[in-house]
Amino acid sequence: MTTPVTDDQQARWHDAALAAACLAVGGHGVGGVRLKGRPGPVRDFWLEQCQALLPAETPWRKIPLHCSESRLLGGLDLAATLRKGSPVAGRGLLVESSGGVVLLSMAERAPSSVVAPLAALLDEPLLRIEREGIAAQHPCELALIALDEGIDDEALSTVLIERLALQIDLGPLPVAVLEGFPWQPEDIVRARGVLRQVTLGDEALRSICQATLALGIASPRAALLAARVARALAALAGEESVTEQQLEQVLRLVLLPLATQLPAGDEADADDVADDADEAPQDEQSAPDSQPPPEPPGSDPAPDLQESAEEPDSRSSVESDPLDEDRILEAAQAMLPPDLLAKLLSGAVRPRRNVATGKSGARQRAKMRGRPMGSLPGDPRSGARLDVMATLRTAAPWQRLRGAPTGGARLRVQADDFRIVRFRQRSQSVTVFVVDASGSSALYRMAEAKGAVELLLADCYVRRDEVALIVFRGSGAELLLPPTRSLVRAKRSLSTLPGGGGTPLAAGIDATAELLEMLERRGATPAYVMLTDGRGNVCRDGTTGREPALADAMSAARNLRLCSSAAGMVIDTSPRPHRSAAELAQSLDALYLPLPNANASQLQAVVRQVVS
Repeated sequence: MTTPVTDDQQARWHDAALAAACLAVGGHGVGGVRLKGRPGPVRDFWLEQCQALLPAETPWRKIPLHCSESRLLGGLDLAATLRKGSPVAGRGLLVESSGGVVLLSMAERAPSSVVAPLAALLDEPLLRIEREGIAAQHPCELALIALDEGIDDEALSTVLIERLALQIDLGPLPVAVLEGFPWQPEDIVRARGVLRQVTLGDEALRSICQATLALGIASPRAALLAARVARALAALAGEESVTEQQLEQVLRLVLLPLATQLPAGDEADADDVADDADEAPQDEQSAPDSQPPPEPPGSDPAPDLQESAEEPDSRSSVESDPLDEDRILEAAQAMLPPDLLAKLLSGAVRPRRNVATGKSGARQRAKMRGRPMGSLPGDPRSGARLDVMATLRTAAPWQRLRGAPTGGARLRVQADDFRIVRFRQRSQSVTVFVVDASGSSALYRMAEAKGAVELLLADCYVRRDEVALIVFRGSGAELLLPPTRSLVRAKRSLSTLPGGGGTPLAAGIDATAELLEMLERRGATPAYVMLTDGRGNVCRDGTTGREPALADAMSAARNLRLCSSAAGMVIDTSPRPHRSAAELAQSLDALYLPLPNANASQLQAVVRQVVS
């Protein structure tokens, strides 16, 4: 049974087709397209239709994920150099794609060695090569289609995002929505011919800049690319100047996907509604007393009538202006995607400094395993893997100076020529739960803490995370559960989780700092979640007293912040949010989250969102 296509899906596909046509018309001027979506028939069909819009001789190349620098940029042609006996320069993939379109596969995982030259070419279409004894410059004007297949925390580099004008998402589109693009290559050629004659008025440019600021887009490239896209869309539509229709299309294709805030009108309207709701009872009570006084017998209403007679003309002049800034902003608010608010609210969570979870943990260098990151000078005797091809390319340009090789060898290779392969791998992620099991907290939150840890541990089988549990109560802290993914072991430890006694908050923080330091030395990527009310009453030396205990806790918090780069979160477990927990979070430089009414599943959802 075929699922019917909704109007929203049809509109998304129309915007995707419009983006392809705009790319074909604007080319390098619009930078390219960020195409979000997993591999499948929808994405393949869009790429086929996009390529069909281009002239037959237009280059169409694909950059693989692990493309080497020599293949991407060009450089020393090793085979030709060995045959000739002197350096021979080879053409790279980017030079071969000049005047066309390049596709970057799995762009969210592209290394900086690929992202940096692409970004430089999008800024200036001139490829400069100074490597392997070769120095050359090649004009290279191309457009980029970044195939973004990112999931969870994987995202395309911001360096490329702000240089690609068009942003489309094919993820939610079914196969049933597919239909051919309503343009032919002849339409693209015609639009390219008149593109230089299309004008962008001052009012239209002012409207674009106003919408850019209202949506919180900081990069000035966004307004520049939006203006270029507007001119390309106008040329495609056969217009001599940019109209309101093209501006609305620019908002959908260029600006809204980059929005970091809602337009101010939404917040202002919400505040007005709240104020009206608060003031409504007062207005009803004061209505009998707030009647306007009657007009004096001799008053002259002529000025008011004259002003009201002039108002229709002013309103009609505003409504007749198709490029009014307020109307453009209203259009932006009306076309906001339904999930934008959720994305913007999730942006309120402070980004982690050095951590992600599971298979997407922090990146670190390795010698023999992981994802290749290119090569660098080094000694293979140190345990690193020798990069044979890079070593030969380094040695080849120096053969004439070194003289003829002996012993039947073709090349003279010296120690300075050795190149070793650099690898990058993901580290293991560990989430450390620090639970306040004292009498004040055990009364409210012990059951929720146990349930949240069990639920999060079940996620570790999919996410490949580890979970540790530290409990502090009485006069000290205890590592109740070392880092593990064993569900049976975790449940056994949680079932015997004690409760009651004093609150040695400083001891709990010190134990957390020791565990985080140990995990970082081991190469893991830790994060911690502390469940406490922040009201310590046991000092580091075991004595009691609220004030000295809080001073010790703040000192321990500052020490943890300095000795560890792990991200953290403090969950206030008191029945009402208390300033002690907020001050503790501030000292730890951690996220503060009061949850006076949360259950275990809600704790799990919040922790998963923040830690991820």
